[in-house]
Amino acid sequence: MVHGTFRRLIYWMALGCCLGVANVAAFAQLADVSAKVVIRGGAKDAPSKKSPGPSDVVMWLTPLQPLASKPPVQQHGPYRLLQKDKQFTPHLQVVPTGTSVEFPNADPFFHNVFSLFNGKRFDLGLYESGTSRSVKFDREGISYIFCNIHPEMGAVVLALSTPFYAISGRNGEIVIHGVPPGSYRLQVWSEQAKVSSTNYPRDIQVSASGTNLGEIDMEAVTSPLADHKNKFGEDYKPVPGSPY
Repeated sequence: MVHGTFRRLIYWMALGCCLGVANVAAFAQLADVSAKVVIRGGAKDAPSKKSPGPSDVVMWLTPLQPLASKPPVQQHGPYRLLQKDKQFTPHLQVVPTGTSVEFPNADPFFHNVFSLFNGKRFDLGLYESGTSRSVKFDREGISYIFCNIHPEMGAVVLALSTPFYAISGRNGEIVIHGVPPGSYRLQVWSEQAKVSSTNYPRDIQVSASGTNLGEIDMEAVTSPLADHKNKFGEDYKPVPGSPY
């Protein structure tokens, strides 16, 4: 009886070692996908306008087939867009589809957060200092966020159904870490630029040794946050006698 128990113990230990080696091998195959964002020129009708920098460009990969291995699950959040000094912080937030985002009001006056674009449409109504409301971004897409009282306030929430994404730094370098080899749909988004090529989104193959996509050329465009309307589709009007 003792010998049987010992043999079973040895068996399970050996099986655990084998599975551990397999998991390590699968994890070791995870690769980096890199690129460099280059934004060229401004609008032709505004040649004196400074071109936007290559930072805050989001690149993401959507698997086109079941993956042979999966990277470790990374926990992020809680997610929130703080309203303070008539600004949203952070200005850009990437969240998993199905995530709730908090909108706390840290200003000493009311805000009315809303979004009427194709991402997540919502209107939180007026709420006072020290309170918070939340929105569940239950569909993939880009949501441009505004305040119905303060036209200078604007932010972006990008909900993605894939964990494989990265945001470019000031020099335009962008790297998605921990990507299993396989076929993916590549997409790129920027608030102030669009991809020059019409070949986007496009399919790519990620190898075990990593994939460098080279330069991603983008053209400067006007931000959707500029000169926007209020939630009624009208121009903002100053509130008589309001210090805010």
